[in-house]
Amino acid sequence: MKVLIAEKPSVARDIAAIVGANNRKDGYLEGNGYAVTWAFGHLIGLAMPQDYGITGFQAENLPILPSEFKLLPRQVKDGKEYKPDPGVMKQLKVIRELFNKCDLIINCCDAGREGCLIFRYIYNYLECTKPFDRLWISSLTDQAIRKGLENLRPGKGYDNLYASAKARSQADWVIGINASNALSISAGHGVWSLGRVQTPTLSMICSRYLENKDFRPQTYFQVKLHTAKDAMQFAIISTERFGSKQEADEILNRVRSAESVNVISSERKEANQEPPLLYDLTALQKEANSRHGFSADKTLSVAQSLYEAKLISYPRTGSRYISDDVFAEIPALIGQLSGYAPFGSYAKTLSGTSLNRRSVNDKKVTDHHALIITENMPKDISADQRIIYDMIVARVLEAFSEKCTKENTTVSLDASGVAFSVKGSVILIPGWRAVLNASDEEKGDDEAPALPSLSNSDILPINGTDLLEKQTKPRPLHTESSLLSSMETCGKELTDEAEREAIKESGIGTPATRAAIIETLFSREYIVREKKSLVPTNKGLVVYLAVKDKKIADISMTGEWENALSKIEKGEMDADTFHRGIEVYAAQITTELLGAKIEGGGNQRESCPCPKCKSSQVVFYQKVAKCQDEDCGLIMFRNKSGKDLTDGQMKELLTKGKTGIIKGFKSKAGKQFDASLEMDDVFNIKYKFSEKKKRN
Repeated sequence: MKVLIAEKPSVARDIAAIVGANNRKDGYLEGNGYAVTWAFGHLIGLAMPQDYGITGFQAENLPILPSEFKLLPRQVKDGKEYKPDPGVMKQLKVIRELFNKCDLIINCCDAGREGCLIFRYIYNYLECTKPFDRLWISSLTDQAIRKGLENLRPGKGYDNLYASAKARSQADWVIGINASNALSISAGHGVWSLGRVQTPTLSMICSRYLENKDFRPQTYFQVKLHTAKDAMQFAIISTERFGSKQEADEILNRVRSAESVNVISSERKEANQEPPLLYDLTALQKEANSRHGFSADKTLSVAQSLYEAKLISYPRTGSRYISDDVFAEIPALIGQLSGYAPFGSYAKTLSGTSLNRRSVNDKKVTDHHALIITENMPKDISADQRIIYDMIVARVLEAFSEKCTKENTTVSLDASGVAFSVKGSVILIPGWRAVLNASDEEKGDDEAPALPSLSNSDILPINGTDLLEKQTKPRPLHTESSLLSSMETCGKELTDEAEREAIKESGIGTPATRAAIIETLFSREYIVREKKSLVPTNKGLVVYLAVKDKKIADISMTGEWENALSKIEKGEMDADTFHRGIEVYAAQITTELLGAKIEGGGNQRESCPCPKCKSSQVVFYQKVAKCQDEDCGLIMFRNKSGKDLTDGQMKELLTKGKTGIIKGFKSKAGKQFDASLEMDDVFNIKYKFSEKKKRN
């Protein structure tokens, strides 16, 4: 008898139908010489410190570095204790009995790192020594399952993948347990959670939030000029920004006095824009968040349901490419879309054409190829499933369409010695953009949708002028989309698709785990959503301020580890070497965190009534004062122009709305100045100078 074990009961049923195991038993399906059973995700995991005889938070126990890791069935809380989950124990008994009776085991868990770990932990916990094969498929269609069963691979061929999965699991345990224990000891109260990937991710959210809130906008001015040629009206903007209203008015008057504006140079260029690559999971999550407000976790959940409904390929993929053999199936997949209402007419235009091969590269396909549709068409699916499915359909059509051809125009002009510029862009051949009728990228103030034909030395009339008053803007708060980009590129601000692809292996987390990491930060109450933005809570800021300069928050180091795990998977690095490095690191962070100062920890902090919500307290921390009511959100930074305010000065400002004269502020030019601080009606803080200072 052969035993097949899947990751979930639903997948087991699909596989059982193919092999003819139609007799339902308790915990498995049987028939035709097969028994098909299942796990419920991670049935087995790493034991906790108490299972090694270590209880409570005691500095002398740290770092906790097991010489050999113990495996235990999944635990559930029973009163104050944790006990094995009865449902898990029952299923493990079924699996054990089947393993003992069979001749061969076939691992049918999801074809990825975690699927490998789920099976191997069960296999090792049951002390099984039977031979096993691996079913490795990229979709759950009947055709894919049959083909996979005909081409089973030896289980030992995935030893490196298991070594990588186990190394990741043990590294997360060692770092998470030791860091969390050390921080909890430093705090002197409560349980504080840190993690190998979780903490650098929190660091990115908090640092962006503090940068955004501490940003002081600078006002600047630009001159806008209206002109025309051949009855086509357009506007141009001064290339220089003017720092004062007086200077801007002088420039405006000079331009108004001119009778015309001269074209200095005009350059037209045709540009080809390649279609976007196919989706991997992270790219799908980013766009679903930007366009539809889906969380990363929701997108993964919906995509997984489409995969299990046999409508799309394996969603937890990190590749945006397909191989040549998969490309051979694409014309037929596009052909079947001709009857699919939202995209049928466009799909017909690709029939018989030469498809774009930008997303085809055998060398860049990892465990799984990019997300594509299957030969099955959707029938009754939910609204959310329809959104994600249609996104994947649209991207498949875009990826294999021809380039978009544009004509870009850049014009430089002059009016009375004042330089102006304008850019224009016209789509000549829509190509892939016709799939969603997508317009060109969002245009800036100095861009026009189209421009007349302009030549060097053209003299154009001035039909009107405006003075534009603008303010510099901070980088926006992270959304899940921008955070996923930062996780993928290790915090580097990359906009070029090719550059992002090149650095992906050094990102933090993996496409399969990033959604769970973000959800962990929500469950720890470290972050909340405000519309689409991710905002740290008081608790999250306290953790960040305690660890932001520590190794545990180092984003690049976490990215290096992810790269190392990838090398273990490829057989290019030894897992034991990696683990020894993790143990050294754990000892270092333990020492650092035991000496950390926790804002709001053991000592009572200064506070005062909140002037905004009038119902809660503003608590003074080392760098900020923040209202304890999350819905209020009042925050005040201690440092103002290089000067740290005292608790007394902060309390005076919050309770009276102003302070006395404070000495020692520094301007951007490095000059010292004295001023009092005032809080306006919307709780912004401004400098107020004495009358004597004003006269001077």
